[in-house]
Amino acid sequence: MAGWLRSILAGRPGWMSALMLFSAYMAIIYVPWDFFMKPVAVDEEVWFGILFRGWAAKFLEPFHWAIYAAAAYGFRCMKSWMWPWASLYVWHLACGMLVWNLLYGFEGFAGFITGVVSFAAFAALAVALWRARPLFQGARDTLAERYGGWALVTGASSGLGAEFARALARDGVSCVLTARREDRLHELAEELSKIGPVETRVVSADLADADDVERLAASVDDLDIGILVNNAGFGFYGKFAKQDVGRLRDMIAVGCAAPVVLTGRLLPRLRARGRSAIVFTGSVAGHIPLPLHAVYSATKGFDRLFGEALAVELADDGIDVLVLEPGPVATEFQSTAGGVSGRGESAAEVVAAAFEALGGQSSTIPGWKNWARAVMGPRLLSRPLLAHLAGDVMSEQVSDDMR
Repeated sequence: MAGWLRSILAGRPGWMSALMLFSAYMAIIYVPWDFFMKPVAVDEEVWFGILFRGWAAKFLEPFHWAIYAAAAYGFRCMKSWMWPWASLYVWHLACGMLVWNLLYGFEGFAGFITGVVSFAAFAALAVALWRARPLFQGARDTLAERYGGWALVTGASSGLGAEFARALARDGVSCVLTARREDRLHELAEELSKIGPVETRVVSADLADADDVERLAASVDDLDIGILVNNAGFGFYGKFAKQDVGRLRDMIAVGCAAPVVLTGRLLPRLRARGRSAIVFTGSVAGHIPLPLHAVYSATKGFDRLFGEALAVELADDGIDVLVLEPGPVATEFQSTAGGVSGRGESAAEVVAAAFEALGGQSSTIPGWKNWARAVMGPRLLSRPLLAHLAGDVMSEQVSDDMR
């Protein structure tokens, strides 16, 4: 518990952490109680210093909830959009306190003085938030400055893996690129050499082969690897009874066994460095049972639990661990998995979200729709119902012969 509290309160000034905790209390406890439990006849809400009662107050409470929920999340993750909106909202509170005390507070001079004092207190907080812009939007150290000069990226021949490598190169990090398709790796290496003064090393490997995984780990013994990106993986759509068991076994080897082995082999050196990072590419599929993609969702559930557990174990060793859990991404994943191609987020946006969260969160789900689907669904629906609904969605993405 102490470690969790330290991680929650780290990364911002103490007064800002206090605002985060207050916002969380309002969003999780007070406003829901106010909305669901308080009788309409005695309910009151204040906006811009104007007092609303009864049904008008009930109507306005969800807006207050949304503001406090956004504030708690924004402070927790130090999101860039918190500036200037946090300051502007507190300015609104400052003006509201002045108006409220003049209209509904003590009569005469006492009401005026109370209003001025309340305004001054909230105005000071608004100014502090305004001046905190560098904390929300200041330039961050590059990945090379934070973690060193080399990264190992698995599944680098296409999709998210290739985009991880591009983003790392832009931040001055040299890359070990590994996948099965060596020709694509060389093409990517040439592309990275044009991005900046970085080095590359191509290691062709099939991570479904345990010997290849060991060979890959040994191939970087001479490099100071500071970032490990466990990105390799693939999908396979269809009913389990119709799927090739050998391919499913390879999926588990690539998606589960290989990250465990590579992380274990590189971990002593990552710990010795004092500052390093491990990224696991998971999926929102790892949050829910997924008929017609059952083994894939199971492998992503494994990655999520493994990565989040390591984030706690390695926090005191200076190792930042992140599980990236995107929804559909515009890559060749769908066609390779035998599914119907559809729309998705760009790989660049997903990778940018990952590196923004790295060092501040143990997991991240890019996109609020993906977050709602992965987090709120399992909390609001029974798992059997969730599995049936997921199966209905998946059936539209699977070819007829594999249903």
